Amino acid sequence: MKLHLGCGQKYIKGFKHIDQISYDHIDWVAPIYPLPFIEDNSVQEIYSSHALEYFDFHQAYNVLREWKRCLKKEGILRLSVPDFDNLLKVYNEEQLNIDKIIGPLFGRWPINENEFTYHKTVFTKQKLIQLLKSSGFSEIGNWDPFEFFGRSDKSYDDYSKAYYPHMDFDNGFSICVNLIAKNHDK
Repeated sequence: MKLHLGCGQKYIKGFKHIDQISYDHIDWVAPIYPLPFIEDNSVQEIYSSHALEYFDFHQAYNVLREWKRCLKKEGILRLSVPDFDNLLKVYNEEQLNIDKIIGPLFGRWPINENEFTYHKTVFTKQKLIQLLKSSGFSEIGNWDPFEFFGRSDKSYDDYSKAYYPHMDFDNGFSICVNLIAKNHDK
């Protein structure tokens, strides 16, 4: 089994989808933490893009421990979060225009018609690596969403591909930390 956590409207073939908002492709309408309905050691891969930042640092540690519980030995966690270091670069390149980074910095996701949730933390690559290690993950490295999902206009697209300037691969840079880690326990 593969899980896509906090998927929203995005669908990835071959994954089970979990989100607290109901869409046609959602397998479990539920928060992405905790996951009491997922058995220990039952998941081969977890993918989560721009969802971990909705938890504070203390909560994020617990979230990662819970996701690790679900993963089989050698199971993979593939994460994408906004990159605070690169958002600062965008801010500086845009002549200190805060409007250019408000979205990825603070988020705003509808829970229902009248309620929204916002990011509770920001990550740098170093902080996310530290958090993954302290949560028990190993073999932590980068992953490229353009290699994994493809570059064509018809390939899967989500925030893991966020780039500044938009899709300018020759002159731009990713505004995401995209890390992959393994569960070697069990």
